Amino acid sequence: MARIALVDDDRNILTSVSMTLEAEGFEVETYNDGQSALDAFNKRMPDMAVLDIKMPRMDGMDLLQRLRQKTSMPVIFLTSKDDEIDEVLGLRMGADDYVKKPFSQRLLVERIRALLRRQDVIGGEVVEETEDNKVMVRGELTMDPLRHAVKWKGNDVSLTVTEFLLLQALAQRPGFVKSRDQLMDVAYDDQIYVDDRTIDSHIKRLRKKMRQADDEFSAIETLYGIGYRYNEA
Repeated sequence: MARIALVDDDRNILTSVSMTLEAEGFEVETYNDGQSALDAFNKRMPDMAVLDIKMPRMDGMDLLQRLRQKTSMPVIFLTSKDDEIDEVLGLRMGADDYVKKPFSQRLLVERIRALLRRQDVIGGEVVEETEDNKVMVRGELTMDPLRHAVKWKGNDVSLTVTEFLLLQALAQRPGFVKSRDQLMDVAYDDQIYVDDRTIDSHIKRLRKKMRQADDEFSAIETLYGIGYRYNEA
């Protein structure tokens, strides 16, 4: 049973999310500020942490920075719709993914499970291979869903779960257009609405990360008013 630490100063979120996670079979520890969480982590580290960014005593950014000095456990940020700068900074500091408030709890559970699967494989646990999680090679792109690993021209590219899912959806059928609605269905569940700009923002960050590996990366094409297409070189 995986232990999930939930750190947020909103008691309603702590109560509702912990109930959901416990119903899904997780052991949950809750903290209402970063300092309390850090004190507990120094005694016993959880398997994963879900952190709010803005909290008293120690915010999520400070807590993440201290955690990364001693552990690589998966971390998900809970962010508000106005926290885009914090999201980018958090990912650069080592967060694995983020979920925007208000969020679907089922979406959060899916993100947690995806990151724990990746952690299991990295840690050596045997996971059954299926058609959905086989390694996919598309030209210079290699994607390993079990390890949540991406390579472009042999270079590692670090993506969030959402970015990975979007790239996987596009690359599965090179040359075919995926509408924004179709990409929303891939990245989010039907209990949460995101607008077109959210998908566009994810694609923008995805391209930026790919171009850090290859400044000539152009495999993801925008078809204005329609969607996106992956073109295999």
